[in-house]
Amino acid sequence: MLPPPEVVRVSQRRVACDGATDIPGGAALGHPRVFLQIDEHGYIDCGYCDRRFVLIGGPADGVDPATLPDISEGASPSVR
Repeated sequence: MLPPPEVVRVSQRRVACDGATDIPGGAALGHPRVFLQIDEHGYIDCGYCDRRFVLIGGPADGVDPATLPDISEGASPSVR
């Protein structure tokens, strides 16, 4: 399993992603803004850019991102 391209640690369960927040003047390089809700797993992946948002202090905080299954909005992680 490959790790996500970028991991962002956040302090709130509801986050917004546009794929270009960290790029100066890069709004045209991103994707439509989506709002994501972190569930009991402690993280969520953006369905557009695969950026992973991890809740600080949650169950996924401090875990190797490559060991976690992908979870997009509205999806459940696959059980292996």
